[in-house]
Amino acid sequence: MVLALAAACLPGLVAGTAAAAGIPARVQATQQLALLLTAHDARRAPEARSPQLSLVAATRPITGERTTLPVIGHATGPGGVPWLEVMLPGRPDGSTGWIAEQGTRKLVTGWRIIVDLAARRVSVYRYGRTVRSFRAVVGKPSTPTPTGQFFVEETVQMQPGQADGPFALALSARSNVLQEFEGGPGQIGIHGRNGLGGTLGAAESHGCVRLATASIDWLAARIGPGTPVRIYQG
Repeated sequence: MVLALAAACLPGLVAGTAAAAGIPARVQATQQLALLLTAHDARRAPEARSPQLSLVAATRPITGERTTLPVIGHATGPGGVPWLEVMLPGRPDGSTGWIAEQGTRKLVTGWRIIVDLAARRVSVYRYGRTVRSFRAVVGKPSTPTPTGQFFVEETVQMQPGQADGPFALALSARSNVLQEFEGGPGQIGIHGRNGLGGTLGAAESHGCVRLATASIDWLAARIGPGTPVRIYQG
């Protein structure tokens, strides 16, 4: 489906004060990540007998990159087995679950992305400091960009001339309006404007976030799987 990315959602993968706005006064400097070496059952609680929420594949569907999930908690289950609470891709947005630590590799990232829908800007942080801020095209009122805590599932390089290019950061977020889009479940991405256009600073997309070519080029060269992404309505 990487060859069919179009409009504003990734098809076939499915496409006041800071505190009041939901943005912390100080952005967290680093984020622990879990790189999956094998597929993992995501459980409701940190024990093998807990109900299964989903099966998380070891690799991502477009690029084949290893699945990398933000870690938000730790626990020791029955028999002394270590578990990780992680953010999960897909619906419902913002899902979390517990996976066994065995079969994962610990990583840490200093990168973080915050999208302000009201300002229509994408701000990029490294180790808690703003390093870049880009004007963006965001979702129009009928197909708004979903808000919440998400992460980058994979970074996709498009073929020359392909819509949404030259790169797309495929997010764990899904559209709240488009349950399906071009044969997929309405995955949200941060991507370029090739073949799509859109006025930077406007609300014109089907829910994805579009950036100028130079901006998405810069992001794609630095942002890897698991990078946290906060989208909020300022």
